[in-house]
Amino acid sequence: MSDSTSLNTVTVDGITYNAQKYSADQAAKQVKDNSALGKDAFLQLLVTQMQYQDPLDPQDNGEYLAQLAQFSALEQMTNVADGLSGVSNLVSNIDTSVLVGQLSHMIGQDLQWNESFSYQDEEGNLKVNSVKHEGKVTGVSISDGSPTIIAEEAGKTYQVKVSDVTRIGAGASGS
Repeated sequence: MSDSTSLNTVTVDGITYNAQKYSADQAAKQVKDNSALGKDAFLQLLVTQMQYQDPLDPQDNGEYLAQLAQFSALEQMTNVADGLSGVSNLVSNIDTSVLVGQLSHMIGQDLQWNESFSYQDEEGNLKVNSVKHEGKVTGVSISDGSPTIIAEEAGKTYQVKVSDVTRIGAGASGS
């Protein structure tokens, strides 16, 4: 015989939830942020305004046309903003691809970089220290959307930010 708690569960995609918690989570997902006036709310206000106007003293048609023009402008600005966001992502991806291509030519080259780290001294003051490294580039990687250089120094592998590189090529490791 099963226990009574198994009757108060919901299984979705193989995961079992407590029925009350599942209901609360679903309700929270359906709640919308009403702090911004979107185009649907604008149209709803316009229709409500037309519905409840005084039939003996109707609103001027020019005012409705002005409101519709504002709505059209809002929609066009929204479309332009969405388009610009897509272009921005595309340019960012192209920049990253070009940088990775340029960095891949560094494989096998000598590399010098600084590794910075912070710590607190005995008095609780925040201190920053820097350690100079010299090694060879063994690869290129993209981590968290930004390219990094994989370098090896004395058998140990490091992931180096491009901004930490101080020297590339012959002479970086004293040769």
